[in-house]
Amino acid sequence: MSLFENLPDQPQHSSKGSPTGGALHAMAAGGAPLAERMRPRSLDELLGQEHLAGPGKPLRVQIERDDASSMIFWGPPGVGKTTLAKIIAETTKASFIEFSAVTSGIKEIKQVMIEAAKAAQLHSRTILFIDEIHRFNKAQQDAFLPYVERGTIRLIGATTENPSFEIISALLSRCRVYVLEPLKEEQIVTLLKRALTDKERGLGALELAADDDALELIAGYSSGDCRNAYNTLEVAAQLAVADGSKHITKAVATEAAQKRVLMYDKAGEEHYNLISALHKSVRNSDPDAALYWLGRMLAGGEDPLYLARRIVRMAVEDIGLAAPEALHLCLSAKDTYDFLGSPEGELALAEAVVYLALAPKSNAVYTAYGAVQEDIENTRQEPVPLHLRNAPTRLMKDLGYGKDYRYAHDEEGKVADMDCLPDSLKGRRYYHPTQEGREKQLAARMEEIRRIRAGKRGGC
Repeated sequence: MSLFENLPDQPQHSSKGSPTGGALHAMAAGGAPLAERMRPRSLDELLGQEHLAGPGKPLRVQIERDDASSMIFWGPPGVGKTTLAKIIAETTKASFIEFSAVTSGIKEIKQVMIEAAKAAQLHSRTILFIDEIHRFNKAQQDAFLPYVERGTIRLIGATTENPSFEIISALLSRCRVYVLEPLKEEQIVTLLKRALTDKERGLGALELAADDDALELIAGYSSGDCRNAYNTLEVAAQLAVADGSKHITKAVATEAAQKRVLMYDKAGEEHYNLISALHKSVRNSDPDAALYWLGRMLAGGEDPLYLARRIVRMAVEDIGLAAPEALHLCLSAKDTYDFLGSPEGELALAEAVVYLALAPKSNAVYTAYGAVQEDIENTRQEPVPLHLRNAPTRLMKDLGYGKDYRYAHDEEGKVADMDCLPDSLKGRRYYHPTQEGREKQLAARMEEIRRIRAGKRGGC
């Protein structure tokens, strides 16, 4: 009897035997998906991730040395995280238990860990693979710690989210983190060709023909996700069989693919990566890159009004008073999107992004306001100088409110020789205009005001 046979709702061990049947049978009878059947069973079959699993690389060395350290695989979907975990289990002859953090609770996993502790006493090793481990909360992740520390289990977690933010530090410090990369298009094409000719696990029994440009289209549309590419190929194969041609052309591949898969999670790290790329492209005056990143976010399903808000922020943070009209244009773009909706309104956002990228840049006000906030935080809150206070009552006048106030409109040059900052901050200068765009004129005006004030004080 298997050690884990009697556990409630226990997932099945990974398959280590013969394939489920021929491709024709699998497609007709609803067998395992092509992506599952073509899953590599050894490091030699693995394609991609050469920086980790190639000869002499860190993960391969760890596997070949049978290093029992726990690990986290971080990477986008369909790049081999589960495959690598199963290869490790096969190579090390360990019991392989697979859970998904989406469907499994900590109660079931704790039961597995208790059984694993009993197995360890009999010198049997257990690999506990947790898919989407980032979905477990802090308390649930804490439950793994004692078992990982004692070596009762070898934990392998897979996540599409940045472990720095999603995995508790105590668990992260006890695991090696391996970053997996999306597969290159040429690698995916190679895997698709392998699936088309493999009669044991793939589609070879169907004797299909496939044009190179059809496979390249499928690979390109998969965005580095091998699982998605296999799924699309399987649909294309069904279409080719159905029309009797058994020929996967570019047109058939296009029909199977429908729409490019974009790796984008509005709540995940890729969201922040893309908005960062958009903002920094604008800041660097690169309209082409800015348009591209805007398009990527919109195609990925980002809320256009979120983008509109961020575009307005770019106007005030990076353009500032060098081109003050940019703020009005961005607000108009937001209103235009509200009025037109998608897709027409997206063009207004594109126009705003291009304008911001080409506009003169200044963060002088942004920097000045930051310095003001720092002084407010770090200096004492002095009272408003008496000469700047209004004096609506007799008592307030008697107390000196408004005394020595000088009305600027009555002064030569409309500038009075009068300090307006608290005594401890007299002479403090926050705003330093640049020589960019409209701000160059503001800089000249500030210099003119300084000369007028200095002349009234008897300066030069």
